[in-house]
Amino acid sequence: MSSTHGDSHKADDTAHLGAGPTDISDPLVRYEARKAFVWIGMAALLALVVFLSQSLLVIFGGIVLAALIDGGARLIGRVLPIGRSWRVALVLLSALLFVFWLGKFAGSQITQQAAELPATIESQFHRALGWLQQHGMDVKVGDVRSIAKDAMGGIGQVTAALGGLFGALTTLFLILVLGIYMAMEPLLYRRGVGWMLPLARRDRFEATSQVMGQALRRLLFGRVIGMTVEGVFTWAMLQFYGVPMAALLGLITGLLAFLPNIGAPISGAIMVLVGFSVSSQMGLYTIGVYAIIHLIDGYLIAPFIARKTVDLPPALVLAAQLIMGVLFGILGLALADPLVAMIKIWLEREAAYNNGEPVEQITDIKIS
Repeated sequence: MSSTHGDSHKADDTAHLGAGPTDISDPLVRYEARKAFVWIGMAALLALVVFLSQSLLVIFGGIVLAALIDGGARLIGRVLPIGRSWRVALVLLSALLFVFWLGKFAGSQITQQAAELPATIESQFHRALGWLQQHGMDVKVGDVRSIAKDAMGGIGQVTAALGGLFGALTTLFLILVLGIYMAMEPLLYRRGVGWMLPLARRDRFEATSQVMGQALRRLLFGRVIGMTVEGVFTWAMLQFYGVPMAALLGLITGLLAFLPNIGAPISGAIMVLVGFSVSSQMGLYTIGVYAIIHLIDGYLIAPFIARKTVDLPPALVLAAQLIMGVLFGILGLALADPLVAMIKIWLEREAAYNNGEPVEQITDIKIS
């Protein structure tokens, strides 16, 4: 009884204290304060995303790898009626065998050719200097040395970038582990993310995530096809004409084909430099090979990917690659294209939902 009496006295004392600093009596001020807190919360969330951007990019890299593995498992499922775990294991085993073959049989040849590439590029600088002097260009020795120094600095930066790539084993390992786990049970992780959303938005998230997953699988499938076609075509054409380092140039072309807009000019420039290091005829031949590769990529592979996934403006992709490359290096450059595609799909579907327009639905959510 005394406890109840004491509690009532405390309540009376609290009531006599009056309004506190967080009590807002004016409805308009209270409404504006709530809006301010929402903006503050959004700013804090944005700061958290920026702070965790590296980790989020690694997670997205795992999602991209999982979509690639999942696409391979689905293709195998059309031929072999076996369980999903076995099909995922077959995809991983195939990738492992390819890496083993590349290192065992082609590794020594490519390593030898890679050692010759810097010397070839350096000789091309000397040939360019001689050509300028023959045509009456007033080129000073100091300028040439400065250009050579900058060029060697650029080569050193590329070497440092490659060293950083090989040194980032932890990041690659995390992406690999995340990708395998997500590919094994994609429905589990998708439902886990949906469970954290309000009930009213779960169906919308489920439908959007399915469309995004399908588009991502097709996008990556198109990239793999393009890498294979361009790499093998480059190697065959250069090997046929006797261009030095044909295997290395084919590998570089195939790997850089994953980067739209940026990869082709880089691989083409290296190819042309190697060609002109032998003769003018071979240099012109490598220009022709690059032109054919560019036509194949621009008029066959890229339209096929855009038709099956999402059509992305080249300028938008290039801008995203430049920004992501500056912020996150090679990993950001590689993931810029799929990230922009996923963001575009999400924004288009959200706009369609909000406007009451019909949106694409995938009714078959079975993960087999």
